Amino acid sequence: MSTLSQEIERRRTFAIISHPDAGKTTLTEKLLLFGGAIHIAGAVKSNKIKKTATSDWMEIEKQRGISVATSVMGFNYGDYKINILDTPGHQDFAEDTYRTLTAVDSVIIVVDVAKGVEQQTRKLMEVCRMRNTPVIIFVNKLDREGRDPFEILDELESELKIAVRPLSWPIGIGAKFKGVYNIYENTLDLFTPDKQKVSERVEIDDVNDARVDAAIGEAEATHLRDDLELIGGVYPEFEVEQYLQGRLAPVFFGSALNTFGVKELLDCFVKIAPSPRPVTAEERTINPEEEKFSGFVFKIHANMDPNHRSCIAFVKVCSGRFERNAPYKQIRSGKVMKFSAPTAFMAQKKSIVDEAFPGDIVGLPDTGNFKIGDTLTEGEDLHFKGLPSFSPEMFKYIENTDPMKSKQLEKGIQQLMDEGVAQLFVNQFNGRKIIGTVGQLQFEVIQYRLLHEYGAQCRWEPLSLYKACWIESDDQAALEAFKKRKHQFMATDREGRDVFMADSNYVLQMAQNDFPAIRFHFTSEF
Repeated sequence: MSTLSQEIERRRTFAIISHPDAGKTTLTEKLLLFGGAIHIAGAVKSNKIKKTATSDWMEIEKQRGISVATSVMGFNYGDYKINILDTPGHQDFAEDTYRTLTAVDSVIIVVDVAKGVEQQTRKLMEVCRMRNTPVIIFVNKLDREGRDPFEILDELESELKIAVRPLSWPIGIGAKFKGVYNIYENTLDLFTPDKQKVSERVEIDDVNDARVDAAIGEAEATHLRDDLELIGGVYPEFEVEQYLQGRLAPVFFGSALNTFGVKELLDCFVKIAPSPRPVTAEERTINPEEEKFSGFVFKIHANMDPNHRSCIAFVKVCSGRFERNAPYKQIRSGKVMKFSAPTAFMAQKKSIVDEAFPGDIVGLPDTGNFKIGDTLTEGEDLHFKGLPSFSPEMFKYIENTDPMKSKQLEKGIQQLMDEGVAQLFVNQFNGRKIIGTVGQLQFEVIQYRLLHEYGAQCRWEPLSLYKACWIESDDQAALEAFKKRKHQFMATDREGRDVFMADSNYVLQMAQNDFPAIRFHFTSEF
């Protein structure tokens, strides 16, 4: 099977993560530009650039200038096939980002040079550390005033708890920014601000070359040599092995908006980043080289094409070769399915594929058969683990404001809940629907999407709840007694499981003390 192992070798699947506004989507755009996938790069927020970013294609994303859903893009670069997942930075959508991290082999973290490491970046790094995912750091926005590069490196080390090694080094910063010296390849790149095209580079043999002085001036050249000497003395040599184990992070500097320093990042990335790795299932570890196909659903997106109300399940291929129209078994339901139109993505644009290999992301049309975390195989019973589910922190009643559109509202809620952005509970006492989310922004997104994609109007009514707890017990009589006593606070989720809605921490503790036979769970997977 040399062809299968060759295909696996050329795949690079990674996610771009960071705090909001550090420049993820802009960086994604520029990577697509180099890959020849787009010819003019768009921007997230800009007055002069009319083209919006390719990965922010939903209407709400264009308006607000933020990403609200992970988008998938695949393109070829040289001999490599690259799959990028651009993730939302906002906390409210962190859930989507955590799930995405289960489907990638490595990660690029974007850090704003002025702000350094922010809260969300720390959280995401913890998730990477759980899996020992290799990390590359890109320090962005060097064309603006910011902090000293050495200071940033120290902060990265202490905050993200990982050893760092710069592979490129900035010359000046902000208004004095001249360019970047590429340590990995020993070349010098001069900076000319341009948002949509690529800057020039000076080929040199080493840093003591006279052409360096001519290009950036003597004072800067001396400063650069001193810095490089210091880097050589302080930071360890770059070892690929350490990087692959997730112990060392190479650092690149540049400005994504001005397309600068991005190519260096990409060239180095394709050489050192890992090809698809073995994935652990509950039964055994699956190697990508195995002949039989297996994969799992890590994301569902409703309504990619508003004209058709279609849902698409995103499947990460873990092993073997995925083929169109071949029969695959869905493990949860035990059904055998065939897919006549599997698609590959370029954000919203999609094209039908005949086959896919490990590391690729395939979109399958979903008519309500899939849930997040489902496994597809050629017949073997496997269960992939590690897809987190969350306990909501904010709750609101959802009310229909247009009685004529109750059917559309129902359908909209069902499809949007399948995505896993929020959770639906039905109160047993009064039969009202409750939506639970992680952040405020999600309510706005749900309301907007219901109106614009399904034509249904809704309004939110406040509800003060502390936690939703899933309950179960071996003692049936105790469970019935609990439900009878707490019937005002009982609800069911979409699976029909009992959920206790506690309105304060005190009530929850009292319930736990009064009913010792009942087990309380705070995530929906138990």
